Amino acid sequence: MASTFDIVQHYNSLMRGDTSISAPVAAVGSLVKLIEKQRATTMLEFTMIVRTACEELKKATNNSISLSAGCDVFIQQLARTSHAQSVDECREMLIKAGSEFVQGAGKCRDNVAEFGSPFVRDDQTVLIHSYSRVLMGLLRRAVGQNKRFRVYVTESRPDQSGLRAAAELQELGVPCEVVLDAAVGYIMAKVDMVLVGAEGVVESGGLINKIGTYQIAILAKAAKKPLYALAESFKFVRLYPLSQYDLPTYRSDLLAFKDKPKDATDWQAELLKNNPVLDYTPPEYITLLFTDLGVMTPSGVSDELIKFYLD
Repeated sequence: MASTFDIVQHYNSLMRGDTSISAPVAAVGSLVKLIEKQRATTMLEFTMIVRTACEELKKATNNSISLSAGCDVFIQQLARTSHAQSVDECREMLIKAGSEFVQGAGKCRDNVAEFGSPFVRDDQTVLIHSYSRVLMGLLRRAVGQNKRFRVYVTESRPDQSGLRAAAELQELGVPCEVVLDAAVGYIMAKVDMVLVGAEGVVESGGLINKIGTYQIAILAKAAKKPLYALAESFKFVRLYPLSQYDLPTYRSDLLAFKDKPKDATDWQAELLKNNPVLDYTPPEYITLLFTDLGVMTPSGVSDELIKFYLD
């Protein structure tokens, strides 16, 4: 029965077991495993099991944007099986579609690197923020093309994920330097372009990504430096935020003033607990998007979402 399968545990094991896998891919892989095990007898029961599992996954993580994108892709595939003659036929079609999606995810990342690599040229200085698998794939391809460039990597507080990117760049032989998040304005004049990944790309073409992306984008535009965002098309999400406070991850208690505590405050613990992990960058700060569908302007995202969901 489906109830014996813990989809959240399976999802977490996939994420821990393979550092190259992204949240949307792990979500789809977990949903495929779920429907392989469940034995619904009606289409209504089958659909409810899938939708309930999606909600369980979204509630199980603080950063649900990219995970939600994977769930939405799977739900759309479910909608496309409405012509199936039986639950078993629907199950087989979904397993096939989901498995092909998981297997093709690596190809999507390769396509992003292929489309974006011409923008990386010899003797450039690049600024990257945090750690992004698809972004590292692009830089790895550029190294394979014998291009010589330098990289500034933001420390990316609070998890210091930029240190992982710096370590991988060192292994590739790329000259790099880790800079404080607060030092981005200081080094922006030395930068030729900014590259960032994405947790999600919204309908307007705006970007949801690691906290700090928005302020980097503002500085880049002020300094007239191009900012390119990299994302697989399955991270296009049906959201239309108008501000930071419209994101699904927003909590009213973030950075809220509190009554004076009786004991001394552990500010390091407060920093980790009370700060956002994601921010929203409006499309006017993004020069171009590098995707597996090609290089596009932010305005092209809504067209691709319409094609996918109305196909």
